Amino acid sequence: MSDKTDPAFDQQYPGSDESAGCCCESPGASQPTIYQEFWRDTRGELHRRDYAKGLATIGGLTAVSSLIAPLAGLSQAFNPGYSGPVYEDGIALVDGDGNRIQEDRLAEGEQLTVFPEPRPGIDNAPTLLVRFPEDDYGGETNLEFTISGYAAFSKVCTHAGCMVANRDGNTLVCPCHSGLFDPLSGATVVGGPPPRALPQLPITVASDGHLIATGDFEGAIGPGGG
Repeated sequence: MSDKTDPAFDQQYPGSDESAGCCCESPGASQPTIYQEFWRDTRGELHRRDYAKGLATIGGLTAVSSLIAPLAGLSQAFNPGYSGPVYEDGIALVDGDGNRIQEDRLAEGEQLTVFPEPRPGIDNAPTLLVRFPEDDYGGETNLEFTISGYAAFSKVCTHAGCMVANRDGNTLVCPCHSGLFDPLSGATVVGGPPPRALPQLPITVASDGHLIATGDFEGAIGPGGG
């Protein structure tokens, strides 16, 4: 076997300086020319700064898109130009499949998105139906609007019109801007930017056992109402 080594192994790369070696290198290791040109000269410094700025820009755009995405997915609550009542006395509450809500539909602590039984002019009016022990309600809750532990509120946030779709414990949470509402106290605002509570809907149980409204929401739906 020959003791000679390939000349390539003895090659000293242009620009290498063993006396100014990087602390992460082993003694005598050399650095390729591309390392010297890109990371050690002024142009390399500019390239690194541009790269960092690019990452910051991408991060900023990602953060903005995360705020826009919930808004882009919102459903329109009503047909354009509709100004009539959302609910009326005797209008049944139905689920997303159009089934009427029977009194035993929810257990205590559960909630469900319901709607007024379809009729002309109403495209979609999402309503939060919750059920808790009757003694748990207090504060700003209109107890005359509750029945058998059920209470109903508009699902449209009073801040920017997003759907109040999340929940943390017993607190209703709007995912767009973290508005917080207490369903045990009339859906009053307990955190975030919403200016007022979610309007409560008066409900009762019909003679055949399903939930119905006894009137319309007690206040304006969504943002802008008084």
